[in-house]
Amino acid sequence: MRIEQLQAFLAVAETGNFGQAARKCGVTQSTISRQIQSLEADLGVSLFHRTAQAKLTLGGEQFLPRVRKICQEWHNATQELADLMAGKQPELCVAAIHSVCAHYLPPVLQKFCRKYPDVQLRVTALGSDRALKVLRDGLVDVAIVMNNRLLTASSEMVVDVLYNEPIQVLMSAKHPLTHYDPVPWSELVKYPQVMFKDGYGMQRLVQEWFSRQGATLQTMMELNTLEGFRGVVRQGELIALLPQSALVDAITDPTLAVRSLAHLPGTLPLVGNVSPFDANLTRQVVMVTTQDRLQIPPIQYFCQLVRQIEKTKIEASSLVLSA
Repeated sequence: MRIEQLQAFLAVAETGNFGQAARKCGVTQSTISRQIQSLEADLGVSLFHRTAQAKLTLGGEQFLPRVRKICQEWHNATQELADLMAGKQPELCVAAIHSVCAHYLPPVLQKFCRKYPDVQLRVTALGSDRALKVLRDGLVDVAIVMNNRLLTASSEMVVDVLYNEPIQVLMSAKHPLTHYDPVPWSELVKYPQVMFKDGYGMQRLVQEWFSRQGATLQTMMELNTLEGFRGVVRQGELIALLPQSALVDAITDPTLAVRSLAHLPGTLPLVGNVSPFDANLTRQVVMVTTQDRLQIPPIQYFCQLVRQIEKTKIEASSLVLSA
């Protein structure tokens, strides 16, 4: 049984005439006749009395309301898909790490809303691993996160590298480590740290890096907001390793200090276009979506805007440095 057969049946039932039904469906009368005959053969029931006017049999009358519902649902479904491909989706859901939400997404969101004012934009700040999981579950359309190749390896995932950034040390303005710039690892490991909670890419990154260096990581507290990190760190000897973009507000706070990390023993200084952080502690921020979503105009446009984040990042960094 095919939808064309049901549509032919409905057209004949509503017009009472095979010829008029053919014109309504945009096919020949012989095509309509074949579709009705095939449908009757599938059902094992005659649906029309073959008289001057096509009248429904008892079986046809019983069948008609069901066919109306099926054809209406089919129409609704195809219209919704057409609207989706035309950019008329009701909402666009984005999950992004906190630093991206705070500093780089606002201009992107403004431009998107001007272009698609009827699309409800929903943005949620999540840890990288959690954001990628909800993307895989179909709960969001785009994730802007710290790269995790274990969660983005499937063939339907599309990964765009946005930028790489160094990890720096956040501390109180009165902390002993403020005497170092950059901070050597031999001094860094002496102090307890505040970490992101489980499920955040930064926790995994720092833990893995300390493990590779054979260093002991003293985790005293876990948080999940940048405000929380600043509030705790300014109170005493706790420090935090955070990405550069998460420290924009801290740089201008007189109660806090930000220091870079010294190169590890054996790493080289900057040569040409190679950053010394490539061999040190750094993170890569990526945008992740799926192949099918990139065919939807609003999602496609949003992703185009996000790819410009690197330019926004550079401008924001320049403002901070000139402040």
